[in-house]
Amino acid sequence: MHANNTKPSIKEKLPNHGYNPTMQINTKTGLLEQCKQCLSPNKDTRPDDTAIDLIVVHSISLPPGQYGGDAIEQFFQNKLDKNEHPYFDEIHEMQVSSHALIKRSGEIIQFVPFHERAWHAGQSNYQGRERCNDFSIGIELEGTDSDSFEDIQYQQLAQLVSALQTAYPAITDNITGHSDIAPGRKKDPGTGFDWDKLNNRLNTHE
Repeated sequence: MHANNTKPSIKEKLPNHGYNPTMQINTKTGLLEQCKQCLSPNKDTRPDDTAIDLIVVHSISLPPGQYGGDAIEQFFQNKLDKNEHPYFDEIHEMQVSSHALIKRSGEIIQFVPFHERAWHAGQSNYQGRERCNDFSIGIELEGTDSDSFEDIQYQQLAQLVSALQTAYPAITDNITGHSDIAPGRKKDPGTGFDWDKLNNRLNTHE
């Protein structure tokens, strides 16, 4: 699933914390300005001369189906307490990350600088190209592969995508879901994610 690369416009002021109508990325540091940083150790450098030209949309909730709290942040920083929930005992030793997370409130948290390689895609293939972590940016939405997402999440995602397209022009309209690059292995962002709604946000002009 691809989205158009035209810049979105958000007309209303959003009440949720973390909203930033003019997102900017420092391409030297790879960091989103005015954003909470919870840097993950689960990252490394991309292969030399690799263009960043893909955005992969994911969904995650910890524990599964529950929202709020800081378990996702703990998970991506290898700090998840295995005793807090039975599911955490199964996953606490995994070393994974995404570049950014958009919570149900609209807050954006960054874990890995965008020019570095986050460990989000796993075994994957995009249009015949394997190892999508090498050339992609992973964005997690707090949610499940069956629940719908909040309007604020679409608005924040559209703004972030636009900022990434500006910082890394090779992305153009290359936006896909985790399930599309790892079919049969992954289901996210899931049936509750409305690609048309994202496309409409990206295609809106003032």
